[in-house]
Amino acid sequence: MGLSVSKSDFAWVYTDEPHFTRRKEMLKKYPEIKRLMGHDVNIAYIMVIMVIFQVTTAYLLKDQAWTTIFVVAYCFGGVVNHAMSLALHEVGHNLAFGHSRPMWNRVIGFIGNCIIGVPVSVSFKRYHQDHHRYQGEESLDPDLPSEWEGYLFRNAPTKAIWMLLQPFFYAFRPMLRRPKAPTRLEVINYAVQIVFNAAIIYFFNLKAYLYLLIGTITVMGIHPMAGHFVSEHYLFKEGHETYSYYGPYNYIAFNVGYHMEHHDFPNIPGNKLPLLRKIAPDYYDVLPTHDSFAMVVWNFIFNPSFGPYARYKRPDSMDPKNIDAWEKYMYAY
Repeated sequence: MGLSVSKSDFAWVYTDEPHFTRRKEMLKKYPEIKRLMGHDVNIAYIMVIMVIFQVTTAYLLKDQAWTTIFVVAYCFGGVVNHAMSLALHEVGHNLAFGHSRPMWNRVIGFIGNCIIGVPVSVSFKRYHQDHHRYQGEESLDPDLPSEWEGYLFRNAPTKAIWMLLQPFFYAFRPMLRRPKAPTRLEVINYAVQIVFNAAIIYFFNLKAYLYLLIGTITVMGIHPMAGHFVSEHYLFKEGHETYSYYGPYNYIAFNVGYHMEHHDFPNIPGNKLPLLRKIAPDYYDVLPTHDSFAMVVWNFIFNPSFGPYARYKRPDSMDPKNIDAWEKYMYAY
């Protein structure tokens, strides 16, 4: 097949992930950055509004044709659901109510999760912490594609399939790479989701529930909004492993595009990340960035330089077995 990728392995590096060092340097040079740290309760209010909106839309669509369901889900409802998944990302960092109220963050996560259709909120938080802590590490970063993904999806048609199946890779890759035993909070997350799904099906119908689920799955696949999955860490320029996007989708996506800023300071809520860039322009204005998620998806599929292998990879900094034992001890209480 044409447009085969030019890479046959990951780009191995033997240095630490860059954000810890950047964070120390920036705080020393710009101590006022600390004032941006905290939380944004507006995240919770917006999440509740999105839930009400999507439940209302599901009700209005419950008797519509399947064509209408798919079109509205892909063009509209799925965008709302994807924005909700990014709100869950904020909540996973305790940015809605702050670190002093962790359970409040979990509860609003349960509520927001409902319109996604499948329980993800608590599990995402657990695995996403590893992505920040062990960025690019072979066995520990759940965001890093597997070897078989790099081997199988090597040309334009198969990379398009990879993008289409992105929601499944994103959901199951972490659990297959380094499975974690479910916690009590995850069980609660599952229970709340099952009750919500059953209520939608009972009081509306199955089509109303599938509207929510179809939107979640399709907009995580080949859709401009899913461009952030690729834009964040794939090697668009040699020497850089994290990238920001400064286009219009940030307005409806909790500034997910400010990804370099987010990795530098994960405890700054999304609404304040543009201020971080203004405070420290010498750390951000010199970096390569994206301005179109749609072009990111297009280039990933059709440019032979890109594919699942186009990621920096580093050896594990710790033995995964030791980490697993520590986590098992921590979650036993």
